[in-house]
Amino acid sequence: MKMIKRFTLALTAVVLTSVAVTSHAQYPESPVKMIVGFPPGQATDIVARYMAQKFADNIPGSNFIVDNRPGASGILGSRIVAGAVPDGLTLMMGSSATLAVNPALYKDLPYDVLRDFTPISLIAVVPQYLVVNPDLPVKTVQDLVALAKKNPGKINYGSGGSGVTNHLIMELFKQAAGIDMTHVPYKGGPAALTDLMAGRISVMFETGPGAIPHIKSGRLRAIAVSSAERAAVTPGIPTVAESGYPGFQAVAWIGLVAPAKTPDAVISKLSSISMKSLREKDFSEKLAALGAVPVGNSPSEFRTFIEGELKRWAIAVKLSGAKVD
Repeated sequence: MKMIKRFTLALTAVVLTSVAVTSHAQYPESPVKMIVGFPPGQATDIVARYMAQKFADNIPGSNFIVDNRPGASGILGSRIVAGAVPDGLTLMMGSSATLAVNPALYKDLPYDVLRDFTPISLIAVVPQYLVVNPDLPVKTVQDLVALAKKNPGKINYGSGGSGVTNHLIMELFKQAAGIDMTHVPYKGGPAALTDLMAGRISVMFETGPGAIPHIKSGRLRAIAVSSAERAAVTPGIPTVAESGYPGFQAVAWIGLVAPAKTPDAVISKLSSISMKSLREKDFSEKLAALGAVPVGNSPSEFRTFIEGELKRWAIAVKLSGAKVD
């Protein structure tokens, strides 16, 4: 009887293991929703749609659907994913705003980034360009810093709003350079760019899609880029780091996460496909058109990256004084 019992238990274990393996091998058994906490057409949404197609191409018979849930700087969508069943059928294409800035900006955030999400892969970083009005007598970062030090508080810089990424990056730059400039917040980046080109403000950080067309037309002068390395689309523009501030790096980014406790096999599969896709020419070219730089890394590497970004943006939010109730 003991032998039969041991055999039965062993057989049960084999069957359960077989079912689990088969379940992961057949993933996904039904359509996968990729939540985006922003409206259609924004960079995170566009990248999510590119990635959804790549997943579908690499997993025969699968269907990945982008589900836009805009609201409260991505908080609405993030909350949905944080509370979803961790079966791999609900994912989120998150961003530096949802996964790094919001935890420092909002007091009562309904999710904890490191506790409620499982990182899959960092998809892309989006450098920001330090641009000035062409009439401002500066051509380099050193020129801007020198001018600001001679005129403390008199140079106005714009942003898309208090607490948004380009505001926070400028605060990090001000701290690094030891300068004082006056913040002028706008309702969105386009309005700030319009006033920058009109000369109503003098300088700002802005993403590639917003800044590059005006840089090429000569309506703006780019003096640096905020990424660790020069952007491939604008190789002649130096980084802030190589302009006298080693180690400076502050970029917006886009990354894929799942609810906490999503099976490791699912996370590994999605991460592998992400990294493979980001090495493909068609995908990298689509990202370059957005001014984005493809990355692709492992879940553990992405988690380490997020941990560092939480600290970086917490400092930036504190420096900015931005608060959201």
